[in-house]
Amino acid sequence: MASINQRPAGRPDSGLSFIPVAWLIIVMGLSAYGLISSWRLIGDFNLPESVFFLIYGGLAGGLVTILWGLYLLGLAFNRSARFPRHFTIWQVAIILWLVVRQAYTLLVPDFVFSAEALGFTLAEIAIGLLCIYLLRRGAGAEAVYANPETERPPLLVSLVAALLGIILGGAIGAGAGFLAGSLIADATHMSCFEGACGFFAAFVGLAGLIVGAIAGGIFAIWRVNRRKQAPSAKSNSGKNA
Repeated sequence: MASINQRPAGRPDSGLSFIPVAWLIIVMGLSAYGLISSWRLIGDFNLPESVFFLIYGGLAGGLVTILWGLYLLGLAFNRSARFPRHFTIWQVAIILWLVVRQAYTLLVPDFVFSAEALGFTLAEIAIGLLCIYLLRRGAGAEAVYANPETERPPLLVSLVAALLGIILGGAIGAGAGFLAGSLIADATHMSCFEGACGFFAAFVGLAGLIVGAIAGGIFAIWRVNRRKQAPSAKSNSGKNA
């Protein structure tokens, strides 16, 4: 007799519950872009101390956002019933960080008010609140994220796999990016005056490192959760046969 996948009764999902997953990936990408943009400013000692504080805070926040986001992606790939709650906690933390960062730039005199930056921050907060609303209890997300995770691997295993994926993916991405940058510089006959072609190849390599690290972490978490679910799925099918 064929097995039937039991899902909690309630309001049917309209597909909007996948928007938070897409937003999670976008936020991780924005954090990676922020890491690339801020990295070159670390050695500039001519900047005020308040600017350095914001830069280092942004770097730490970006790393936490990416690592925490990888864990959430593991829950999403596993259709975990924990995802809505854990995503909500993550999103609230992100909103608080955005509010603190914006308040800091408005109160510290070393920064100049930017309506564009303020609008971008408000847009991020609005989208985050929308995602929290879409994952609220009774909205239908429980029809998608319904896996009780009886065979889910321990958190430590997922974190170790993510770190290994980040390291390996970053190394591969950096090598591929540097090679691609060198080939592009040669193909376009880019000037090497004052090391311009070398800086271009290094910049492409850094971009490849960030992209490869994120992709490697996502793939590692997906692979660990997928491999762990296989025995459970086979045993259930055998019992219901």
